[in-house]
Amino acid sequence: MKTRLIATGEGCVRVEGPLDFDTVGPLVAAGEALLRRPGALRIDLGGVSAANSAGLALLLEWLDIARSRRITLSYLHLPESLLRIAAFSNLAALLPVEEVR
Repeated sequence: MKTRLIATGEGCVRVEGPLDFDTVGPLVAAGEALLRRPGALRIDLGGVSAANSAGLALLLEWLDIARSRRITLSYLHLPESLLRIAAFSNLAALLPVEEVR
């Protein structure tokens, strides 16, 4: 299954599909393109169907790009699998997770 980024509003994008070793490669460039414009970007991960450590690496890469460009980045609806991997790897505190109410 192909994973895609869908614009859902000003400064917000939704990820749909799996985040794994087969899908994250093209998403690095797609996310980098989104991070070229100034302002804040919110990435909704509620449409992620499955994720592994490659997905976590992607989120960290996007965060690195955002910080180098002084763009505020936040993640919404992180899948439980990514939260577990981040916690196990002692990386959870690095992820800018936005609480949604």
